[in-house]
Amino acid sequence: MELTETNFSEGTEIPGQLELKLISDRDKSITVDSDNEIELIVKALSSETRRKILQKIQKSETELDVSEIASILNMTEANISAQIKKLKEAGLIECDYCSGQHGVRKVSKLKYDKLLIIF
Repeated sequence: MELTETNFSEGTEIPGQLELKLISDRDKSITVDSDNEIELIVKALSSETRRKILQKIQKSETELDVSEIASILNMTEANISAQIKKLKEAGLIECDYCSGQHGVRKVSKLKYDKLLIIF
């Protein structure tokens, strides 16, 4: 069953203790066992658009900004910006600002390379 925001409602209980371990190739990892933090991550991953954004960021050889991601996914910059905000709130990506041809670019990169779910 696919987990979506509609079928993973507030108060949905998962039996036993659930942990998420976020692992980076840069020897950075974190174990998340707070229900609120796990819910933020699961909800962020429940969106197909947000998963596509993560995949594009991961597979890109260069840093991607909001307009580049919007162009690749054929979506509006406003939508991509809102989705990136949710991914950042969940702690899955980091955003930096750097100069571009027409002002400042908001560039996103993955904070972790792997997500391990421990049941």
